[in-house]
Amino acid sequence: MPSEVNVAEALREAAQRLATSSDTARLDAELLMAEALGVSRSDLLLRHMSSAAPAAFGALVARRARHEPVAYILGRQEFYGRSFAVGPGVLIPRGDSETIVEAALALSPAPRRVLDCGVGSGALLLTVLAERPSAEGVGIDRSPDALQIAAANAAALLPGASVEMLRRDWHDPDWAVGLGRFDLILANPPYVEEDAELDPDVRGWEPRGALFAGADGLDDYRVLIPQLPALLAEGGAAVLEIGAVQAEAVGALAAAAGFDHTLRHDLAGRPRAILLRLTLGK
Repeated sequence: MPSEVNVAEALREAAQRLATSSDTARLDAELLMAEALGVSRSDLLLRHMSSAAPAAFGALVARRARHEPVAYILGRQEFYGRSFAVGPGVLIPRGDSETIVEAALALSPAPRRVLDCGVGSGALLLTVLAERPSAEGVGIDRSPDALQIAAANAAALLPGASVEMLRRDWHDPDWAVGLGRFDLILANPPYVEEDAELDPDVRGWEPRGALFAGADGLDDYRVLIPQLPALLAEGGAAVLEIGAVQAEAVGALAAAAGFDHTLRHDLAGRPRAILLRLTLGK
């Protein structure tokens, strides 16, 4: 991009270019410009609008125009007030998933051990541990890339915390051997239907193994939920993220496994978290 173009002009041009590929074109352009300048977005808007646009900005906009998510371009995503490193090996943490954290903290105010099934970037597990610093944490994932990112986030955000990342797959026999029992279990398993219509940003970039779970999106719930009772300590609880239309089906799976369940809704009023406790006497 020519050096004589200033930031304000470059932002206008970028927003126009991105309008066909993003519903948040102007915001995307501002975040990418701030990255190219090495400043915060607020600093960009307050102090740099008349500065010369940096040459690196054009390449960042070109990546976004190809539907690459902004979080992957920046290499980070905000979640529950903290910045998590992300990359194509993990799902990008969504604000809706903060419902899982809030439900977990209310359901289990003082957990001693916390397990995250499908830890991804570590956003759920590390947020809960940050809010409950006396707890120990274990994150499992079948993806080596995800475990590497989660471990890096743990080191950056919770240095010295008792947290372990392990390669496990709940589809494998004996995957839970040696894990012990937990006061709180978190899970955001794959729950998207194979033929679901998804934004190109998601379908084209985020890991399929963390998204899709069979024709009805329930395959991983069918496998994971029946195994949870053996992992829960006495009085323990589990909080799972669900899709907007899956509450009834996942609730039936939970009941069949011996759980009582309640729901928590996200800010848009959609069922987002299912809270599980073993039925008294089971």
